[in-house]
Amino acid sequence: MLKEVTATRYITPLREGGSLPGLVEADDLGTYVMKFTGAGQGRKTLIAEVVCGELAGRLGFRTPGLVALWLDPVLGLGEPEQQVQELLRSSGGTNLGMDFLSGALGYDPLAFPVNPEEAGRIIWFDALVNNVDRSWRNPNLLVHQGELWLIDHGATMIWHHNWSSAEAAAARPYDASDHALARFAPDVAAAAAELAPLVTEDLLAEVTAEIPDAWLADEPGFDTADDLRRAYARPLLARAASVHQRITGIGTNGTNGTNGTEEGK
Repeated sequence: MLKEVTATRYITPLREGGSLPGLVEADDLGTYVMKFTGAGQGRKTLIAEVVCGELAGRLGFRTPGLVALWLDPVLGLGEPEQQVQELLRSSGGTNLGMDFLSGALGYDPLAFPVNPEEAGRIIWFDALVNNVDRSWRNPNLLVHQGELWLIDHGATMIWHHNWSSAEAAAARPYDASDHALARFAPDVAAAAAELAPLVTEDLLAEVTAEIPDAWLADEPGFDTADDLRRAYARPLLARAASVHQRITGIGTNGTNGTNGTEEGK
């Protein structure tokens, strides 16, 4: 399971996207970006963050560390903004904390070129988890101390919003034409050769074991939390072996023909 900490101070909202994450301090003296069960798609977004963040880390990508962050709703009583108060009040219990990368900058493909190997690895991973939110308009990548970090995986594994489609989803293609790194001649074949053999049943069991039980309770069609954990693992295991063959939108030279910039619209 994820390390468990308790939020001790709500610092400020981070106005990025519609989920309104917040910057908080915790009783381990860490500072975290907190994502709330009461926001957006609720706990399923947080599950996606855990599965993808933990899997990415085990595959060698740079991702912020994750914790299970306990929130007492009383922490929001002094907040002047009604929206923040309501979010904190509706999110009592276990939420998700991500290590705050102080000084990190949002990724700009025009200012930070990426080599084909790294571009290929990231696009392969995004295809594996069906990440629909890594476009050049909104890369969800940070540059921290000169290195590229992957963040914000809530919009992945969309099949978990309709479990009856999960098996079919494993065979679906991934359109990378709008991907933030498509302009860098990504070597997806090399990435698949390196990473696909690492995505094993044991690895996925280890990753899904990190999901807090509280987020897995009462899911229709599943008797136990471990049944649901296995359901998260199955499409990823099936997808890993051959998803690189179904990545579309990247030409033979690895580009998408638009350079991922405004001029290509």
